[in-house]
This record gives sequence, structure tokens and C-alpha cells, in this order.
Amino acid sequence: MFRFPIRVATLCLVATTFAVPALAAAPFDDKFRQLDELLPTPNTIRTASGAPGHAYWQQRADYTIRATLDESRRALSGAGTITYYNNSPDTLKYLWLQLDQNIYRQDSDARSTAILPSRDAWSGKTAQTGPKFDALRSLLEQRTFPGGFDILAVKDSSGRALPHTINKTMMRVDLPQPLKPGARVTFSVDWRYNINEQKVLGGRSGYEKFDDKNDLFEIAQWFPRMAAYYDVYGWQHKQFLGSGEFTLEFGDYDVRITTPADHIVASTGELQNPGEVLTATQRQRLEQARTARKPVIIVTQAEAEAAEKSRSTATKTWHFKARNVRDFAFASSRKFIWDAQGVKSGNQNVMAMSYYPKEGNPLWEKYSTQAIIHTIEQYNKYSFDYPYPTSISVNGPVGGMEYPMITFNGPRPVKDKKTGEITYSQRTKYGLIGVIIHEVGHNYFPMIVNSDERQWTWMDEGLNSFLQYLAQQAWEENWPDSRGEPRRITDYMKSRNQVPIMTNSESVLQFGNNAYAKPAAALNVLRETVLGRELFDFAFKEYANRWKFKRPTPADFFRTMEDASGTDLDWFWRGWFYTTDNVDVSVDGITEYTVSSQDPEVEKAWQRARRQAEPVSIIDQRNKGMARRVDAHPELKDFYNENDEFTVTNKDRNAYQEKIAGLEDWQKDLLKEGKHLYLVDFSNIGGLVTPLVVEIELKSGKKTIERIPAEVWRYSPTRITKLFITDEPMVGLTQDPYWETADTDVSNNSWPRKATPSRLELFKTDTDQNNLMRDFNTKLKAPEQESGLAPAAPAQAPATPPAQ
Repeated sequence: MFRFPIRVATLCLVATTFAVPALAAAPFDDKFRQLDELLPTPNTIRTASGAPGHAYWQQRADYTIRATLDESRRALSGAGTITYYNNSPDTLKYLWLQLDQNIYRQDSDARSTAILPSRDAWSGKTAQTGPKFDALRSLLEQRTFPGGFDILAVKDSSGRALPHTINKTMMRVDLPQPLKPGARVTFSVDWRYNINEQKVLGGRSGYEKFDDKNDLFEIAQWFPRMAAYYDVYGWQHKQFLGSGEFTLEFGDYDVRITTPADHIVASTGELQNPGEVLTATQRQRLEQARTARKPVIIVTQAEAEAAEKSRSTATKTWHFKARNVRDFAFASSRKFIWDAQGVKSGNQNVMAMSYYPKEGNPLWEKYSTQAIIHTIEQYNKYSFDYPYPTSISVNGPVGGMEYPMITFNGPRPVKDKKTGEITYSQRTKYGLIGVIIHEVGHNYFPMIVNSDERQWTWMDEGLNSFLQYLAQQAWEENWPDSRGEPRRITDYMKSRNQVPIMTNSESVLQFGNNAYAKPAAALNVLRETVLGRELFDFAFKEYANRWKFKRPTPADFFRTMEDASGTDLDWFWRGWFYTTDNVDVSVDGITEYTVSSQDPEVEKAWQRARRQAEPVSIIDQRNKGMARRVDAHPELKDFYNENDEFTVTNKDRNAYQEKIAGLEDWQKDLLKEGKHLYLVDFSNIGGLVTPLVVEIELKSGKKTIERIPAEVWRYSPTRITKLFITDEPMVGLTQDPYWETADTDVSNNSWPRKATPSRLELFKTDTDQNNLMRDFNTKLKAPEQESGLAPAAPAQAPATPPAQ
């Protein structure tokens, strides 16, 4: 335990001048220098305020697609027509398309460049650190799975073949004539691919097979999609390696999906032919759900279980249309239970709908659609009204993934194989609600605020994780710990294996902490500690509305937040987003001053009390009771035995009267104030400048909070001294008492220092760990019947003991 020496002095000054601290001789690291050298120069496309300029443009792509899901082969085939609009000022000689399914090709860059985080992660000495069964299974399956697109044809609008070149997960289509600004071109692509088993090969889509011999398909990245072309990067054709997601153009979709006739299909867009694919009862229930106050079951669990028992050999074609979306996904299975409830979003009527197998109940029927509605209500408050007619949550193999109007979400209860009892943990319950909030929230970021995911993961994941945190707080009090709370990011902030948030998506280390948790925590600090809720919420909503249905960059976000809040935040973006510095402010020392009354009666009494408060020396303690000569001979005592340097003399009194006579009334009043002045030294150990949030505890027990902007560090970013004035003595001081700044070491935040409580766990010493004889004679357990494994033959003792 460390205790500060408290230095106490008296001031006889009538006035005090506070000077700017002198800068050290070492190079000065200006934490508050502007970001001009890092941000792109504003122009007529992207302005200095962070808003789209009058010359802003973006491309567009409309799709008409016909697709067939082959359940028996677990394959999908399609034919699509793309109309591409060149709204740029540039002439384009070729177009780039994304072939994301090619990540499953055995020669893909994602496969060939995959590495282990460390040797220990593979060759761990214990089962907890070594490879898992499913990891090895996935690695072996990758070597044989025939994945990737088969591009069957690329043709122009007249049916003539177009030259095209496939470069791994990208395809270039060469145009017969350059596409001039303001022109458009229409061409078609035919393709097929094998659908991956998601539980084995992973990914953002795929199929799941169940014990009842049925499959559930979640289909995404399933057609060749236009790559984005925009003012900052030109063609965004960075290869898809698995982490950096998708950069896409808005457009209208007209999609027909042919599936087995007994399947239920959930999809981006609005169903155009309910009379052909739904029963009269289902249509009636769906209409009832539009005005219901709680979810209405469209396909019941009993109906879904009945459908599971047979397979239709007929097919149905589901027709969907979606306007002004950047992507399209769907899910299909005969196992689906389906519920729905209407919700109002501004002027838009929205159908919130959930699709899930019976294995998802009872969690899904209770929480999924409610979580969708809650997300829309909460995200609307902080951004804009959800503009689409549907919002869907699907339970399947994908743990969590977003697409326009539809999301894939994974958590389910578990069924005990012996008792059949269905239970779920707290983590599963809140994991389900949380992931639905997160994935539905992605419809705002990046499905509408259309950032470049391939370049910057944090622009959608970080902002969305922040809003998810706010929505979870509005779900119920005491939501279990989640991303966004500043105190939960401190271990990561002080770790060494990290990179700045402003790192390309494919190069991010500690992906979840870097792109999700740290930006979310940063925005909470910005909202609660730096700007305050009113300024922050206005600025954030302004950003969302400026850039909805457009493509912002980090600079647009940074500049808009400053423009709309009226606050220079360059220091904040620099520290939190461009460095790996952390917040660690230490309270290093305190000096207490009181103002001298200059009255000798008061001041000498104060000085005597200070002397008497000093520790009695060890010599004086041991000499106590010693026989003294003057005690035996009192005649030896004189004036100085009765008086000391603290005795007030008439000379002192006369000098005081003369001094007081020369003071003005306001100066006399200052001497009577009785204020306590404290000079507190703070050091910035972590390097990241931060506001000071100082709690002062007074002798009476009263506590006050002083909030000091981060600019207090502008002259000296490593060490400062701050003056605090109180009416009574201070007995304690704590920097960041509520743990709101993400301070990575709170042990140095207080005066006096506070002990850090911990627990010591004791273990018995195992003196017989490696007893081969005992282990050999242990009774062999019978294997579980359902494992399918025959019991191992009992081991035989060797006929002759091995040589020693």
C-alpha cells in the first residue's frame, strides 16, 4: 500500500498568478494537433463539414434473378440480369463483380494464407489449448469440398458472350463499348455452386442438417454481385479473405426462387405471390399479424413437425421484390415455424417476422420477434426511421449475420439426450436477444449507411455495437455485461498484441475487441464523458441522416461528429482510433495550502498545533520519565521555560495591526475566507489523453465531482498540476470514480491509495500424480450406447516385466 506525503503550507500572497507550464526539452508530442495530415482533403464530393457535397455521386445496380435450390444435391443454380448505371464522372471500360463463394475453392487465398495465431494454439499440452475435433474436421473437409462458383455464361443484352476474367473472388467483365458517364449497360450471368455445410466449413451462409433428415438453408453471397466503384478507392476489388465483409451498390431486385413445394421461404423484400405459395389459413394469419399487439403464429410448430415427416417432390416458386437495397439473401426449409407482428416505423408499416425450427423453442417464439421490434424502436431514436417493409430473424446454422431485411441468428436451447429436458443458460438467452438486436441493427449500419466494409470493419460493427449496447440497456435493467461498457475494454486496451482501430479489415488483430468492442466503448466515452448525451445524440443522428443510402468514409464520420456537436474532437479520434495508447491517469501527489490570516494569535497557534502533530521521536519516547535537573531544581527555570517561538509578542501584534490597516476591505475579506487549496499532480501513463473526472471527499463526508475537459493536457500531455479549492479539508480524492474513461489501472487513481482486494485459493499437493499401477487397475467404464463404439479390449499385463 502506497501513501502520499501531504505537504502543508500557508500562503501569505494576496493574489496568485498561474503560468502556462514550461515545456520539457524533449520533443513535444502534441496530442491535440489537427488530423489534417491524416484525413483526405475535402472537396465538392465530400465536404469539410462531413456532409456529402453537391457533386456527390454513387453507382447503382438493378438485378433480375431466377434461382433454383436443389435440396437433394445441396446446390443452387441461377441466372441473373444486371443493369449497371454509371453515375460517376468516369468512363469505364470494364466492370468488376464479386464471386464470394470462391472463398470455398481449395486454392483460395483465404485457405492458402490461413495461419495459426501461435504454435501453442495447435500443439497445446492440454485439451483446453490444443486443437478441437470440429477444427480438425473443418480443415480436412476444406481439402475436398468442391466449393466456389461455376460461371456458366456471361452475355450482353443481345445474348453475345462477353469476355471475362476470374481473379479468385473477383471477376472482370470487359465491355464491348466504354461505359460513359450517365450511361447504363445490361448483361447476364448464369452460375451454379455447391452449398457448404455451415457447421463444418463455417461462413456467413450454408445449410444445416438435422437428426430428422431435414435440412435448413441460409443462403447469402449466392450470386455474382457488382463490386463498388466510388470516388475514394475507384473499384473496391480487394480479395475476400474472410474478415473484410462486403462493399456493395444499391439497387432494385426482382427475384424468383424455386424450392421444394413443402418449404417455407424467408427473404429480403416483399412476397409478390402469396396466393401461389401460402395456404389460405397462412394468408389469413399473416393479415391478422399486421395489426396484432403480439406475435401471431403463421406456421405453427405442429404444422412444421408434420412437414418434417415427408419430402415433397414438387416445387414452388417464391417471387420477391426489394427496392433500394444493397444485397439480397434468403432462407428455406420445411422445418420453419413462422411468426409475425406489425410495427410502425415513422410512416412505414413493417412486418417483423421470425422463422425457426422446433429446436429453437421455447426461446425463439418468446423473444425473437419482440427483439426485432425493440431494435427498430431503439435504433430509430438514434438514427432514422427504419424504411423497409419487412424485418426478419431466422434461426439456423449461422451464429449471426445481416442482410437487407433479413438476419441469420444462431443461439438455441439445448436438449438433454438422456432426459429430453430442454433448457437454456443465461448466456444463451441474452446471447439470442443481443445477437438479434445486433444483426437487425446492421440494417441501419451498413445496409443503409453504406460504409466500405471491405476496408473498414469498425464503421459498421463498431457503430452498430454501440447502438446495440444502448438498445440492450433499454431492454431491461442490469443487462449482463456486454461490449460497450468502458470498464470491460481495459484488458484489451493495455494488451500488446493489438493494432489501431484504423486498420484495414483483413489486418486487424483481436478482431472482436478491435472492430466491435473498442469503438463501442469509445463512443460511450464520447457520449457520456466528453460531449454529453444531448450533443452526442444530435451529432450521431445527423451523421446517420446525412449518409443514409450513401457511402461514408471514416473522415465523413469524424467531421460530421465535430461539425454537428460544435466540438474539436481531433484529439479523441487520434488517440482512440489511430493509436494503441490506453487511458491510465495516475494521481501522483497532493499539496495542501491554506490562506494565512496573518493574525499572530491565529497563525502561531496553528504552527504550534502542526508541531505537536509531528511524531514523537523514538529518543523522546524512551526518555519519558527521565529524572531532569530542572525538575529537581526549579529555581533553574526562567522565561524561556514558559515560552517558545510560538509565543505571541506585542511586536507581533503591532506589526499585524499596521499590516491590516494598509489593506482594502476586499483584501481583508480574502484573509477570512478560510479556503483550502490543493495542488494535485496527475500523470498520463497510458498516453491517451482523457477528461479528468475527479471526486473530492471532504472532512464532513460530503462528496463532489469536478469534470475537467481533456484539453487540460494540451500544454503538457504527460504530467499536469491542477488546483482544487474547497471550503473544508479534503480527506480523499479519486480520478474516474465511476470507471467511465476506460482507465486501465485504477489502483493509482486515488489519494490516499486504496488496497486492491483479491482472493488466494489454496490447493492440496498431489503426491501421487503418475501412479501407473493404480491407473492400470482402474475399473473400465462401459461406453454409452449411442456412441456406436465397441468397448475396448482389456489391457493384458506383459508376460515379462520390461527392463528397468
